[in-house]
Amino acid sequence: MNQQKWNVSKRISLALLNLSCVLMVPTLLAPKALSAEKILLYIGPLEFSLAVESLEAYATDGTIGPDLAVYINRLTEEQREQFRELLTTPAKLTPVAVAQFLYSPQGETILREVGKLIQTRAGQSGFYAIRSALILAAADPEGLTPLNVLKKFPTYGIRINSDRAFGLLERVSGVIRDTQVAIAKIEQLSLTEAQTVENANFPLNLGEMGAVQFNKQTLTLNDLPRKRAFFTDLYLPQTDRRVPLIVISHGLGSDRQSYEYLATHLASHGFAVAVPEHPGSNDSQLQALANGLAKDITPSRELIDRPLDIQFLLDELEQTYPQQIDWQKVGAVGQSFGAYTVLALAGAQINFERLQTECDPDNPKLNISFVLQCQALDLPPLNYNLKDDRVKAVIAMNPIASTIFGASELNRLEAPLMLVTSTADAVTPALDEQILPFSGLTIPNRYLVMLKNGTHFSTIGASRNDVELPPVAIGPNPAIAYNYMESLSVAFFNTHITQQPQYSPYLSAAYAQSISNRAMPLSIIQSLSLGESQ
Repeated sequence: MNQQKWNVSKRISLALLNLSCVLMVPTLLAPKALSAEKILLYIGPLEFSLAVESLEAYATDGTIGPDLAVYINRLTEEQREQFRELLTTPAKLTPVAVAQFLYSPQGETILREVGKLIQTRAGQSGFYAIRSALILAAADPEGLTPLNVLKKFPTYGIRINSDRAFGLLERVSGVIRDTQVAIAKIEQLSLTEAQTVENANFPLNLGEMGAVQFNKQTLTLNDLPRKRAFFTDLYLPQTDRRVPLIVISHGLGSDRQSYEYLATHLASHGFAVAVPEHPGSNDSQLQALANGLAKDITPSRELIDRPLDIQFLLDELEQTYPQQIDWQKVGAVGQSFGAYTVLALAGAQINFERLQTECDPDNPKLNISFVLQCQALDLPPLNYNLKDDRVKAVIAMNPIASTIFGASELNRLEAPLMLVTSTADAVTPALDEQILPFSGLTIPNRYLVMLKNGTHFSTIGASRNDVELPPVAIGPNPAIAYNYMESLSVAFFNTHITQQPQYSPYLSAAYAQSISNRAMPLSIIQSLSLGESQ
């Protein structure tokens, strides 16, 4: 958080203090006279309580009551201010949007897990109470703040399931420790490799716009058999020669503008770039959910439809531009859900057997991306033909990969692969979703790119319906990550798509070190051993 290295004990202390707040981040008629007065934690015969009134007093004027002092005194001054700000920072969501999310299948899945931890005083699941509190808080003039959610909780006390809480904290500390070990190893491997290169020389500034002129047009594609129409932005270089093609697939809740910066950069370097907008998982889908016009964050079928969108797009472009595009030189880039999409295109198949084992409701993961990955179990367990042989190389940024694929499926890939991981990614956690899967890879031409201090949102550009995110979610200046992705994508696709060996040195640890920014240090490695991998 804010690049500050908290030790494990301070993390746990803060987690105990705001457990009921942080885990509730995303029946209307609850009795108004009844609201939570205490947060209760039972350890054997002992009861520990924290009055909601104490939290409110602290948030209002910094007063530290006796019951709060035992926790607050463990924090630094900066951490205290962060926590105080957290208590009263509203999420800009309407009660309708909150209700629609919490009544969606994905929202109910999250509520069920949180309800096992945050319970009523009688020890019953907090499922309905949490949902009620979140909706009522969103409808209140004070807005949806963690403190207001506590005040709207429709029972006298909020009981924390101590066994589950301490088990969770133990697992969290273990994940933090293992992640830090993995990050340190990647940094060391990258640094060691960079130091072995004497007199490294990188004359090309790959982060600068190229000299190629291009035109942008928006296409409307209609796949009649699937009853699926979608827009695609096509950036086509103005040249007499046939050009390579790169497809960019956006993440859940984004749109085709979110990687316009990368599309224009690649086009200026001579690549045609196609950026489709996936209608079942774009920003319009989330807006429809918020307005009560959709029941899912994204339907399970989207796991199949997204790769098929790109197959259809390639078919249409091949018919329309048979001479302008070199169909032996096609690559793909995706982020998050888009990274899943391009990995499926490259040949990774949905691993239904692994999903059956890992998606265990009695053993929830500390990984919010499991909500999306485990949705695949709603699909018929068929051998879906999502691979497209035209795709010759893939960049997957912040992918979901641990369970829906696993290393066994990723090792099916024949195309060169670049996995991009961000160490502060709370949506697709670096260790589970990218680092461990990468450590199990044996395919040639593989790269792991690590953005230290980067988040899930660091590489996502501006788009038409941007939601304001807190600084901790965005991380360091996104322009740093944009520059990394621009430079590395030019190097990667010129090496593995256009077969220009002079770009190969730019896919090295030495090059990473040469462009690394200390606010978001960059590392590149080509192999990693962490013991047993997923």
